[in-house]
Amino acid sequence: MIAALFVDAKGCYAELEGVDVWDASRDARLYDGPHPVVAHPPCTRWINLTLMNFARYGGEHNRLGADGGCFASALASVRRWGGVLEHPAFSRAWAAHGLMAPPSNGGWVRADALDGFDGWTCHVEQVHYGHAARKATWLYAHGVELPALRWGRAPDSDVRALVSWCANRVRSGESRPRVGKRAAEATPPEFRDVLIAMARSATPARKEPGQ
Repeated sequence: MIAALFVDAKGCYAELEGVDVWDASRDARLYDGPHPVVAHPPCTRWINLTLMNFARYGGEHNRLGADGGCFASALASVRRWGGVLEHPAFSRAWAAHGLMAPPSNGGWVRADALDGFDGWTCHVEQVHYGHAARKATWLYAHGVELPALRWGRAPDSDVRALVSWCANRVRSGESRPRVGKRAAEATPPEFRDVLIAMARSATPARKEPGQ
């Protein structure tokens, strides 16, 4: 059994055998084990667009990192129970939580600068696993086997769509369709299966650092 945290109740983790789904109605911040986790904490307060929205509209709810403690909770769950956390590449949550940024050319590198943790991080594009857009992603893993993934930047010819729901400009002559927010956030089943396999490789009965 593994727990899928901060996911859509009707999304790609729904009704999978051996997966305990924690959607918004259950509040994944309350997860207290005992299963390893795959965590997809919300990212809208950790990307560059957040800074623009805060400058334009103000409001504490628009401030960088104002996610109600979701990322911190997901990170704590991965560290305590073992598993993997997924976020957009270049997420500002990494620096805010003392994590080292991975290289863009791929490969697992140590993520934690804090004593008592032994986490790993990597950069991977979900287009390699069936997403229509490039969807560059950072993973944080703790207490699990680290698989070889499909590293590197995919050629433009493999990227069937662009991520956009705010009418941003693209280069002249661009003909690829744009995918909306829901489609952009969706995890391809093949990539989901990689994350689940990582979580299922976790060492049982993870302990807090110092215990």
